[in-house]
Amino acid sequence: MELEVYKITGEKTGRTVALNDEIFNVAPNDHALYLDAKQYLANQRQGTHSTLERSMMTYSTRKIKRQKGTGTARAGSIKSPLFRGGARTFGPEPRDYHFKLNKKLKKVARKSALTYKAQGNNIIVIEDFTFEKPKTKNVIELLSKFKDLGRKVLFVVPDSNPGLTLSARNLPDTKVAMAGSLNTYEILNANSMVFLESSLGKLEQVLA
Repeated sequence: MELEVYKITGEKTGRTVALNDEIFNVAPNDHALYLDAKQYLANQRQGTHSTLERSMMTYSTRKIKRQKGTGTARAGSIKSPLFRGGARTFGPEPRDYHFKLNKKLKKVARKSALTYKAQGNNIIVIEDFTFEKPKTKNVIELLSKFKDLGRKVLFVVPDSNPGLTLSARNLPDTKVAMAGSLNTYEILNANSMVFLESSLGKLEQVLA
């Protein structure tokens, strides 16, 4: 597949760039996509959730009422989960949600996600650029030149690009990622991807 290369102004440069079929035209593996996205989201979880069990509470341990003759159920402790302020039954405990995936599977997942984006015509290529001073206005003006990008846009840069990254960070639906560390969830979560031209070469080094 060949794509037009655009200028930052939204005009065509008259050049085209070929997308590598080994990355952007593979047989998608939906289960690999699911596993890789699931791992990314799981790894974001802190897992610090916790509740008080009976053994953790410091209430009095005396029997709160006599065993018989009250006409109600027997009760031996104010810590009981049946009472307001009591312990919680089977509550969440701190845990680690991280899990590992095979590197080959993760690579298949990223290629599958990029293939879906290419098949949906949700990829555009722009000449390499950076902003001298970080300004949110710069990114807003850039996005206004391309009307069909959708709400969520992912910029893919070859290396660290502070001018673009700092300019985009105040826009909640605009993200910037380096080609070498691109992950499946970021690709799937974006409506459109904007590749800086040289980032395609970086991507080939990682995935091809």
